[in-house]
Amino acid sequence: MTMLHFDRFATAGQDYVAVAITRLVIAGWAARDEAAVRHHIEELAALGVPPPSSVPVFYRAAAANLTQTKTLEVLGPDTSGEVEPVLISLADGLWLGLGSDHTDRKAEAAGIALSKQLCGKPVGTALWRFEEVEAHWDALELSAHATIDGQVVLYQQGALVTLRHPRDLMARGPALPPGSLMFCGTLGAIGGIRPGSRFAMTLHDPVLGRTLHHAYDIIELPIVS
Repeated sequence: MTMLHFDRFATAGQDYVAVAITRLVIAGWAARDEAAVRHHIEELAALGVPPPSSVPVFYRAAAANLTQTKTLEVLGPDTSGEVEPVLISLADGLWLGLGSDHTDRKAEAAGIALSKQLCGKPVGTALWRFEEVEAHWDALELSAHATIDGQVVLYQQGALVTLRHPRDLMARGPALPPGSLMFCGTLGAIGGIRPGSRFAMTLHDPVLGRTLHHAYDIIELPIVS
């Protein structure tokens, strides 16, 4: 279990909640377009990561990995972020947020499930009520910028029309009782998957004219044998 804190925004008003998350699910290979799925599989294959047994696939990870830190410590130089929409099940319904499935790429070559446990999973501090964006999910836009070798570069960008709708994922995946959080898939990396020293991400709603933001610095810890 881990405690997360959110400002929640809905047409009925704004509030603040502290939430105990007890279940973390990470939906992998969640692109709607089979060509996009193949692209991401090829990206990871270049790093030695074996293809999945099925698509989509749902990984379980420890809820304690979730963090809202602005500084993420990782072991070694082989990790990178992945911007994703995040679905959170609470007592009063579903809410949508923003997160990064930060992953150890070297460990991913040995086993994806293992790699999911080795890095913190940053999530933002603001949520939208899911039912208010559900009908125009396809129009929502994800983007991420990474600082690589001192330069800020566009790392990921695209509309959520390329990802499976959360209702589709929920129909295929494990149950999400209140206290559950699910990462809902990512976009291909522009220029390939690579590490950086900072990861900044947004989820933009062009229909309702609002944007979620989150960013974190990446501190590389030395590997000592």
